[in-house]
Amino acid sequence: MTADLSPALILVACGIIGLLLIPFGLPGLWVIVLGIVGYGWLTDFQTLSATFMVVIIVLAILGEVFEAWIGFRYAQRYGGSSRAGWGALVGGLIGAIVGVPIPIIGSVIGGFVGAFIGAALFEYSRARHAEGSVKAGWGAVLGRAIAAAGKMAIGIAMVVGSLFAAWR
Repeated sequence: MTADLSPALILVACGIIGLLLIPFGLPGLWVIVLGIVGYGWLTDFQTLSATFMVVIIVLAILGEVFEAWIGFRYAQRYGGSSRAGWGALVGGLIGAIVGVPIPIIGSVIGGFVGAFIGAALFEYSRARHAEGSVKAGWGAVLGRAIAAAGKMAIGIAMVVGSLFAAWR
């Protein structure tokens, strides 16, 4: 008797695709969540408890909150105001969207450049001081890199946890 491999393939494929999307500023954590939910649905949630599902969704939400918060914090840490933090967030999102047409790395570069420009412009519009604005922009770039690393760690934890839950 052979087991149906479709649920396991969906789980693994969504995990890999989700992890690959995270550095590009795309919703990789949510692809992972959908893969886990799809696996659970196809297996009648035999190995995935409601508690596990709540933990996975909370981790994805925390990853998104962490990404937004760390960008704010690093823009401020490097001398920017909360306005620079908003600029980093808005600029990063716009940059990632604008960069999508460039294959593979366009959204990554666009996200970093957008975060820098957004933080620097928003800070400059407040302080009218170029040096402080550039420092805030640099902080936003560092924050974006740290946020991507944090989201990747959360994504890896989600994938590994789901694989252990699926094969117990």
